[in-house]
Amino acid sequence: MRQRVTAFGFYLYLLSDAILFAGLFATFAVLHNSTDGGPSGHDLFSLKNAYIETALLLTSSLTCGMAMLACDNRNRVGALFMLGLTFLLGAAFLNLELSEFRQLITDGAGPDRSAFLSSFFTLVSTHGLHVLAGLLWAIYIGVQLLLRGFSPAVMRRFYCFSLFWHVIDVVWIAVFTFVYLIGGRS
Repeated sequence: MRQRVTAFGFYLYLLSDAILFAGLFATFAVLHNSTDGGPSGHDLFSLKNAYIETALLLTSSLTCGMAMLACDNRNRVGALFMLGLTFLLGAAFLNLELSEFRQLITDGAGPDRSAFLSSFFTLVSTHGLHVLAGLLWAIYIGVQLLLRGFSPAVMRRFYCFSLFWHVIDVVWIAVFTFVYLIGGRS
């Protein structure tokens, strides 16, 4: 019964996150042309970096799935290795995202420049905070696997982490599509 309650509660959390991101995407859609005479997405965004970030996160989704499979097979070394790769890929993604923010702000395109940039920074940084939370959670799960092995509680936490990680990857695909591909061309 506890597993079902945990899973249900976590699905409710994921739905609330979906609502949060839906609001942020709607805000970005409304404000993406509100540049106040400043630069637009077309002027600012590097598709090369966005492609690299996407490759990093999609690969991290694969390694996270492989870590979950290793857990299902009670392969602690494999699970920890794949979880470590997931962490490194996520950290590399976050580093690129922070570098992009730093460059935009240095170039005078910070969140205070226009409504467009405010909505961009809010959407992308909210996703980045979710990635950071996922990285911290990955560390916690790794420690739990080392200390407690494949107990039902650890497996439940790992399952929830895996769901979370895949959802933030799906959110990134939406960010990549609507912000960088479509928004960068308007």
